[in-house]
Amino acid sequence: MKFTLQATDKNSNARAGVIHTDHGDIPTPIFMPVGTQGTVKAVHQHELRDDIDAKIILGNTYHLYLRPGMEIIEKAGGLHKFNGWERPILTDSGGFQVFSLSANRKLREEGAYFRSHIDGSKHLFTPEKVVDIQRSIGSDIMMALDECPPGTSDRAYATKSLALTHRWLRRGWNHFNATSPRYGHSQAFFPIVQGCTYPDLRRESAKFVADLGAEGNAIGGLAVGEPAEVMYEMIDVVNEILPADRPRYLMGVGTPANILEAIERGVDMMDCVMPTRNARNGMLFTSHGIMNMRNKKWADDFSPIQEDGPSYVDRVYSKAYLRHMFIAGEILAMQIASIHNLAFYLWLVTEARKHIIAGDFSSWKSAILPVLTHRL
Repeated sequence: MKFTLQATDKNSNARAGVIHTDHGDIPTPIFMPVGTQGTVKAVHQHELRDDIDAKIILGNTYHLYLRPGMEIIEKAGGLHKFNGWERPILTDSGGFQVFSLSANRKLREEGAYFRSHIDGSKHLFTPEKVVDIQRSIGSDIMMALDECPPGTSDRAYATKSLALTHRWLRRGWNHFNATSPRYGHSQAFFPIVQGCTYPDLRRESAKFVADLGAEGNAIGGLAVGEPAEVMYEMIDVVNEILPADRPRYLMGVGTPANILEAIERGVDMMDCVMPTRNARNGMLFTSHGIMNMRNKKWADDFSPIQEDGPSYVDRVYSKAYLRHMFIAGEILAMQIASIHNLAFYLWLVTEARKHIIAGDFSSWKSAILPVLTHRL
């Protein structure tokens, strides 16, 4: 994997580039739709490719390991063959999922013990094992196993957690370099910066991560309960240290406003379940503001979802029809809304890229941000 930096905004740290992988090029900044179990919920692969033009999607090591399991994925020839997605795939290591199972997991030096949320069976994720699992999945970009502490963690816990994450990272990095891809395409390994909301711990972690010299780096442990302003501060702190010639991936963030703020601070890659999860509940993001499609105000509004919007569904379905389907409980409503929201998110980062290259990102961002957060 290689990263080419193409432009930097003159008034901020926003930058545009291209990540080159064996499954295709990824223009940055980029938003990555989340396909936790090998599928982006309610969206066909051809819609992701042809209508939304997603350049990369995510899968999750924890979920794919438990179901369908590595034996099935290996027999298929990797996740690309299994789910029919020919473009790049990134897999999370499962660290966040194990973190979220606080009542059913134990962290030890050797790794994370946990019980499956499916059948209660016992499992152990070691730094080495999650590398092996992601080799079996065949993702283009794999993530290191880390602990994701709560955003409200006290300093003592955050310090102890970071030390464990760094020891795990060293083991995972060594194992990655001692193993090879299984399906004929290259794989990159991204270490993850942790450190909770403590600037000195974040700097320590960013330095540790940067010194590894990996092909890209990730920022984890944010958007987990801390105020947005603190999250932005931590991004600034970390990006002062992470190398500029490698892509920076902010994990699990977030709202359209979060995305623009992160881009302004030098982030290249982002993912979040928000566009699809909120879509399934009737919330649509548009370039004019946010709409709750269950509101009665849309009942007789026969205009397109967004007349000048970034979604192929806008010219076909009216607000009134989409509201009707949500109220009636029709599955198609969730599909249409999911496609729309993903198309909007991809439009947003594409517009950001255009303005970075043009040199006016900061002024564009200041103008559009209040519009995007407005409730229609």
